Amino acid sequence: MSIMSEDESGFAPLRLKRKEERRLKTGHLWVFSNEVDVVETPLKHFEPGQPVRIEASNGKSVGTGYVNPHSLIAARLVSRDHRHPFSPSLLVHRIKVALSLRERLYPGPFYRLLYGEGDGLPGLVIDRYGDVLIGQITTCGMERMKGHIEAALAKVIKPAALLWRNDVPVRALEGLDAYVEPVLGQVPEALEVHEHDARFRVSSTSGQKTGWFFDQYDNRARLRRLVADARVLDLFSYVGAWGIQAARYGAREVLCVDSSAAALEQAGANAVLNGVEDRVHTERADVFEVLESLRAEGRRFEVVVVDPPAFMKRRKDAKRGLQGYHRLNQLAMQVLARDGLLVSCSCSQILSPGQLSELILKGARHTDRMVQIIDRGHQAADHPVHPAIPETDYLKTVTARLTMA
Repeated sequence: MSIMSEDESGFAPLRLKRKEERRLKTGHLWVFSNEVDVVETPLKHFEPGQPVRIEASNGKSVGTGYVNPHSLIAARLVSRDHRHPFSPSLLVHRIKVALSLRERLYPGPFYRLLYGEGDGLPGLVIDRYGDVLIGQITTCGMERMKGHIEAALAKVIKPAALLWRNDVPVRALEGLDAYVEPVLGQVPEALEVHEHDARFRVSSTSGQKTGWFFDQYDNRARLRRLVADARVLDLFSYVGAWGIQAARYGAREVLCVDSSAAALEQAGANAVLNGVEDRVHTERADVFEVLESLRAEGRRFEVVVVDPPAFMKRRKDAKRGLQGYHRLNQLAMQVLARDGLLVSCSCSQILSPGQLSELILKGARHTDRMVQIIDRGHQAADHPVHPAIPETDYLKTVTARLTMA
């Protein structure tokens, strides 16, 4: 049998160069194309998404996963146990393990059920909205297993419906087409989320990501201590998750700002749904422009929440992204009341928590304010961090008190 032949389990070997298995043995799951021994196992001989047995240079098995010869990340390791290789039965097992964590930590079925590498299934994300699942596949290996994933979800979760939101740009890096596809039942246009006794409705097909940002679950709960009788400014508000929770926690006035008319229309509807429409107002505008206007008008808020999209998605975005975060936080400070609280978030993985704190300090110095960091937040437990993969640890939130210097 040649080295490129599949074994009896259906896995063709993918041989690594000498010592290139060391990172995998420390816990990582990715194999980069320059780590593959292309003399022994030429990448061009593999199909995108093909299951493989990843081997060290001496032929010893590291584990099983899948390959994409056209991607910088040439392979992803899914299982290290030869008794339980990457297979439909392993999918069922991993989903059960992920479900047990969520059921242990969350009061109801509203959470990220599967978080890619964090749950041992790289390339697969599933969000749960009660009995409806919204999923995204971002790799060829998981796309090839799509039917088995659907069967595994049906077996473990028994959802009323599943919608694939496979329309994210990152799929292009794997050579995958973009599409939206309902399966396993009728997917409603409006989905409902329950969070901290509040209710929110989002669109299943046109909302951002899969419709809701479950990763801020714990951080939004912290608002309870901050907003009593406060004027709150919710920037990049989307459908009002921060602002409506603030109103429910006792804020006397909330202004939600976003550039999307559809998102703000839903934010208004969500305010009504939660009985806080008298205290929640919306404004469609560019956040930077509205901050300039609010500063010029002399309007001030006791709490400002800044939760922007990622300004730094790639290393080459770093300089421009840092400038954006700095300007945004500085402008936000300029509309804070004398003893105000800034809740500043970043979902840019390459921006470190320390850098976000430094940006806040820099903005405070520019505005002649003294800053005290009183809390730091992180992504919620339904986004478990893989300690060997920094890319899985991306969300950071800093709550800072700004007083007069």
